[in-house]
Amino acid sequence: MLKKITPPDEWLLPVTVLVGMIVGLGFYILHLSQATSYLSDDPKTCINCHVMTTEYITWNHSSHRNVATCNDCHVPHDNVLNKYYFKAKDGLYHASVYTLRLEPQAITMREPSKKVVQNNCIRCHQGQVTDAKMISWVASHKESRLDRTCWECHRETPHGRVRSLSSVGYQLDPMPINQQQKEFVPQWIKDQLKK
Repeated sequence: MLKKITPPDEWLLPVTVLVGMIVGLGFYILHLSQATSYLSDDPKTCINCHVMTTEYITWNHSSHRNVATCNDCHVPHDNVLNKYYFKAKDGLYHASVYTLRLEPQAITMREPSKKVVQNNCIRCHQGQVTDAKMISWVASHKESRLDRTCWECHRETPHGRVRSLSSVGYQLDPMPINQQQKEFVPQWIKDQLKK
């Protein structure tokens, strides 16, 4: 006959409190990180981390703004499971880099992301890539337009060339203006200049 093992009563309260704290902390972290926003296709989700601000701004001023969101270019579209698997894998990588403060000054794509973006360029621009009549427009692509990545020639689409943290200032939100003085220079800087 098996003997039923019961924990001592003095352990019940501390274990319950500890489990409650862990679960509560988990929900707090999910809320703080805006985790549910990552399930959407809203481009503003990408700027939850400030390091993506320049990418968002340059996309927002591009021709792609009206026709494509971040997910249209940066996640696979072959099936729903692959889309969310890739988003989760890439998102966890980005979150860990951001949390550990290892983000680079200029964001570049890793190899799996390059393949996804290239496939999505071709998916949306299939007509331009395969149309034989367009070969005469682009002399350097006469051999095969699929040997190189699209952004080797189209560097300004959709993010532009300069995309470092130091290259974009107050373009996401307008710079706050001191309403009384109607100037951009804060008072503490003026005080320092007087000294």
